[in-house]
Amino acid sequence: MRMKKFMNAPENLTAELLEGLVASHGDLIELGADNMVINRKLPGADRVTIVTQGGAGHEPALSGFVGEGMVDISVVGDIFAAPGPQACVDAIKLADKGKGVLYVVLNHAGDMLTGNLTMRQLEEYPEIKCVKVVTQEDVSNAPRSNSDDRRGLVGCIPTYKIAGAAAAEGKSLDEVAAIAQRFADNMATLAVAVRGATHPSTGAALADMGEDEMEIGMGQHGEGGGGRQPMKTADETADIMVQALLDDLSIEPGEKVMLILNGAGATTLMELFIIYRECEKYLESKGVEIVARFVGELLTVQEQAGFQMFMARMDEELLRYWDAPCLTPYLTKV
Repeated sequence: MRMKKFMNAPENLTAELLEGLVASHGDLIELGADNMVINRKLPGADRVTIVTQGGAGHEPALSGFVGEGMVDISVVGDIFAAPGPQACVDAIKLADKGKGVLYVVLNHAGDMLTGNLTMRQLEEYPEIKCVKVVTQEDVSNAPRSNSDDRRGLVGCIPTYKIAGAAAAEGKSLDEVAAIAQRFADNMATLAVAVRGATHPSTGAALADMGEDEMEIGMGQHGEGGGGRQPMKTADETADIMVQALLDDLSIEPGEKVMLILNGAGATTLMELFIIYRECEKYLESKGVEIVARFVGELLTVQEQAGFQMFMARMDEELLRYWDAPCLTPYLTKV
């Protein structure tokens, strides 16, 4: 089925989108071999560096967060597909400036296979110190007691920011990894969709949903979450999702949190702001303070309609890292 999208040959999608990304942000990033998007200031990095990986089709993630204060190299696979391990090994070798490399992997089957093979191949290079951190925060498909089965969603983006700031401060690899892991262990995401996406190369629908239905718990690529139900209002949806995240994280009155509403691709800012308004009210009623926030698109799924709600327990150190300067194509803090 031919997609009604502004594109050329489907087989050139990944190459062409990366060319466009780098051309439009050439002061910050450059395109390397094997679909690597590279921080232009990487050659002078005298610190721990950060490498990540993932399939194309989720823009601006993941490569839109390459730059100072976040990711140093993003290794890009084809649409919705993990890159191969050799490209990741090469990226880690290129990124290493003698202080070690943090390797951030989202918990999806293909990415985990690549991540594990990459770490195994790195054993051939004992001079390179590399620590892998996995983001796995989708509350819908596994309980916290079985978090290794949780999918990685938008939580990777604030993890890059926290880790990147710790690295920029001069922390050691072990310290950066511990800070990133502490943040990752205290975050949770729940997604809702009202319309599924399509695969831009094939036109195949990733999820089928009725006009009066929504699904709370839908995964990144249309995977079911068991939360199919009649469409709710903005306030009803916000209340359901906020409470689910509070319960998962065991947030108590008086605690401080980060809250992110990440549009999935076809949800307007109008809708996201209406949802966020209710989130603030609901959390205030529970005695929980939002100290860090973002509303917009960080990690999308083509034209999927819906959003991911992310929450993380915060403390003064993590808030300092979130607020620290960064300069990337799609997140800048000064």
